[in-house]
Amino acid sequence: MKRRAALQLIAALGAGATVPPGALEEILAGIDRAVDRPVDVDEWESAVREYGFLINRQPVGSLINDLTADIIGIGALLKRDNAQRTDLLRISAGLSALLAIEFGDIGNRRGARLTWGTARRAADASGDRDLKVWVRAREAEEAFWFGLSPQEIGARTTEAIRISGGIPNSGLPRAYAVRASLAAERGDEATSRTTMHELSDVFEGLPDSVTSDPATFGWNEARFRWNEAYVYTLLGGPRARQAVDGALALYPPGTLGPVANLRVIDGMGMIAGREVDMGLDHTLAALQELPLSPARRRMTGQILRTLPEEARALPAARELRILTSA
Repeated sequence: MKRRAALQLIAALGAGATVPPGALEEILAGIDRAVDRPVDVDEWESAVREYGFLINRQPVGSLINDLTADIIGIGALLKRDNAQRTDLLRISAGLSALLAIEFGDIGNRRGARLTWGTARRAADASGDRDLKVWVRAREAEEAFWFGLSPQEIGARTTEAIRISGGIPNSGLPRAYAVRASLAAERGDEATSRTTMHELSDVFEGLPDSVTSDPATFGWNEARFRWNEAYVYTLLGGPRARQAVDGALALYPPGTLGPVANLRVIDGMGMIAGREVDMGLDHTLAALQELPLSPARRRMTGQILRTLPEEARALPAARELRILTSA
């Protein structure tokens, strides 16, 4: 078994290919058993945080192979280590959620749906209330950008808010942000603004451990301003411009996805303010920097649907249609 794993590893490295899941673990297992190495929960939790940090800084889909390999590793540990089952379930929920996000970003809806189901079940089995809220809110967020049924998205946000019991955690602001975005998209300004006030109250009550976390499991001021930018751009008004500028100033260099999305939101605001040519060019430039994620595709679709009739034949508008239909 170890010899086969070693040959697989050598062949993969020589060809510049992905290391087969489980091969490296099988090679190292003998040493770990010899030193009676226990499961290092802190090490696994650190790996989850690392993935969460990288997911917005690496090309979409680039973490799928590594996440899959680690989920296989956690699955093997769950079979033999009942003493730390709760911790391992919590880790597997985090890894599965991140894998589901990656599947969604490359357009693999079936993979995302199946993996979100696993993430939810693992979170529930762990008994970690905050994690149960986060998984459902994050799933709702991804479903929103993927353009799934508003009823399904609303059910997930309602479930997340109910499970939270009103106690602020990293998942709760996501649930309110999705609810506000849904209302803004359907033109329900009153509900959207009310929900944004609720989001603001939740944000103010978040513990420092959540607001200081720059990775996907946290919720800091940059995320809050990002969602303000999106909702208030849809609703219109001067607050949108302030929110976009505020969010852009808060994201550190290397945060690729959120910044590209903000630039599309900025383009959306320009077009709403009748700066159509500038807004189209701005959006097109943002889309050409990175692959077209579900969020950028959805926002671009909104731009194209709301373009003035006379602007729909512009070259930039035609190019945006081609990009979003690919």
